[in-house]
Amino acid sequence: MSDAKKIVLAEDNSTLSLLLKFRLEKEGYKLHIAADGKEAIEMIEQHNPELILTDIMMPFISGLEVISHVRNKLNKQTPIIVFSAAGQEEMVLKAFNLGANDFMGKPFSPNELVIRVKRLLR
Repeated sequence: MSDAKKIVLAEDNSTLSLLLKFRLEKEGYKLHIAADGKEAIEMIEQHNPELILTDIMMPFISGLEVISHVRNKLNKQTPIIVFSAAGQEEMVLKAFNLGANDFMGKPFSPNELVIRVKRLLR
């Protein structure tokens, strides 16, 4: 199982984090969970994941800043899926402009997320 694809999940809702960790690890992925954007950046630099999942609204550093850091400072093309509560169209557009690959509005189906993750990691 050491060849499992690594995913960094940045989400400040611990219940959602645990649900997604359980669901994605069941599919064979290795998850590293960050409770905020600052922790997410540290984990991305440390673990070099194949995929990043990030909420937009988080403490300390936002998901937008995480995307910007990955694309501009680290110069990586790692696929990034962002989530955000409904009604934040401007944030979503900013996320795509910064280099996000996909977006899911909250609440979302963990099964749909698994399909999107598999598609990006093909």
